[in-house]
Amino acid sequence: MGYLRHGFEVLDDHRSVTRRRSIADHRLIAIAILAALCVAGCQTSALGRRQFKMMSETEMSQMGVSAFADISKQTPPSRDALANAKVTCVANAITRTLTNPNAQNSWEVRVFADDTPNAFALPGGKIGVNTGLLKVALTQGQLAAVIGHEITHVTQGHANERVSAEFAKNSALQVASVLADVSNPAYGQMIGLLGAGVQVGVMLPFGRAQETEADLVGLDLMAQAGFDPRESIALWQNMAKAGGGQPPEFLSTHPAYGTRMRDLEQRMPIAMSLYEDAKAKGHAPRCY
Repeated sequence: MGYLRHGFEVLDDHRSVTRRRSIADHRLIAIAILAALCVAGCQTSALGRRQFKMMSETEMSQMGVSAFADISKQTPPSRDALANAKVTCVANAITRTLTNPNAQNSWEVRVFADDTPNAFALPGGKIGVNTGLLKVALTQGQLAAVIGHEITHVTQGHANERVSAEFAKNSALQVASVLADVSNPAYGQMIGLLGAGVQVGVMLPFGRAQETEADLVGLDLMAQAGFDPRESIALWQNMAKAGGGQPPEFLSTHPAYGTRMRDLEQRMPIAMSLYEDAKAKGHAPRCY
C-alpha cells in the first residue's frame, strides 16, 4: 500500500507539473498573440500618441456606412434650407483640404431635425449635424470647430481604436455580423463605439486623450480651411453656457470646458499660422 500511495503521489506531482506547464504554455501563447496584434495594430496619431488599431479602413468604412444608414432611418432630415446650406458649406470647406491618408475621397453631409446640440462623423465619409447645434455654434467658425473636431475622430482612427479594443477584449465578437443585425443586443453598443451613440440612445463617449486630440487636430483643420481658429474658444464658451455645470474633470472622460480652452489657446499660435497661410492661398469661406 505504501508503494501504491507513493505511486499516486508521484502521479499527482507529475500531473501538477504538467498542469503548470500547460498554464505557462497558454500564457506564452497569449503573450505571443498579444505581441503579434500589437505589432500588426500599433500605430501613431498625428500628435504622436500610440494607437492600437486592428480593423482595416475598408472594414471601418463599411461599419460607418451601415451605422449612418440606420441613423438616417431613425432621425428625420432637416427641411431647413438655410441650415442645410450652412452646414454643407462649412463641411465641404474642411473636407476639401484634407490630406490625411485615412481621409475619404468624398463625404456625405446630412442635417438632422433634432434639437440636441450634437454632431458626429463616421468612417466611410459620413457627417451628421443636428439643427440644435446651430443654436450654440452661432458663427461659421464655431461650426467649423465642431465639424473639424468630429472629422478628426475619423481621420485619426479613434473609432477604430475603440472597436479594436472591444474586439481584443472579446474575440468572440463578430463586428460585421453585429452590425448586420439590428436586433442583436450588441448593435447599439457597436454604433456607440463608432462615435454616434447619442443618435441611438447609447452614450459611449470617446476617451479624454482622443477628445483632446480631436480638439487640437480639429483646430488645425478649421484653420487650414480658412476659418478663424480663435472662434473655437467662443464655441466652448457657448457650450459652457448652454451645458451648465460639469462634473469634476477626474470623474469625466471628457476634458472640462476650461481645460479644453486652455489647450486650444496653447495650440493657437500653430493654428493662426495655418490660418494666415490659408488666407494667402485664397481660402476664405463665406458660409454664414
